[in-house]
Amino acid sequence: MQRRLFLGSALGAAMLTLGGCGGGDTAVAAAPASSDAASATATAALSTQLDTIPATELSTAEAAALVFMREEEKLARDVYQLLYAQWGQKVFNNIAASEQQHMDAVALLLTRYNLPDPAANSATGVFADPALQQMFNTLMSQGQTSLVAALTVGAIIEDLDIQDLQLRIAATDNADIALVFNALMKGSRNHLRAFISQLTKQGATYTPQYISQAEFDAIVNSPRETGAV
Repeated sequence: MQRRLFLGSALGAAMLTLGGCGGGDTAVAAAPASSDAASATATAALSTQLDTIPATELSTAEAAALVFMREEEKLARDVYQLLYAQWGQKVFNNIAASEQQHMDAVALLLTRYNLPDPAANSATGVFADPALQQMFNTLMSQGQTSLVAALTVGAIIEDLDIQDLQLRIAATDNADIALVFNALMKGSRNHLRAFISQLTKQGATYTPQYISQAEFDAIVNSPRETGAV
């Protein structure tokens, strides 16, 4: 592993709610109080788990992974909020709330390691990472053309998210990062199942673009997973 930087700090008051996590994020529609409470509860549970894991040295690659995944989860949340506003399909609203929990989970690690938060005070659809900004623009253009296209965008995002999390889990030896990223990946598998189910109801199919066909089949043909975040 490359030369490591110690960026550790106490977790402290790192539990973030929907209102505090995104700074000044522009909301498409106000989330119901029950979603706020669920997000706060899930993040608090994860924070409690993290309290049992000592903060350790962080490599520059691990630091970059945390910053990137914070914005990638924001991309998912923002796209789903906007597609829900256009198409009114509950699956987008439900998963957008889950993506907020994913953002909050990564924010716990940013706080733990004193890393800058690229999503703080950023508006919906605005990203510090140029590649994520371009991806957001492309996916939104696609998702606005039809409901099937919008659901396909959801599948693409979760397909990519699973791959990105797998790569970053493989590249870390930090137990706290692995804990959070594995929790996020479980959520992404559930999200992928949900979007594929909705596409099937529309008479449409999806071919994975990032994970293998075998892994995709194993995910969509297995039951929904349970647990925090």
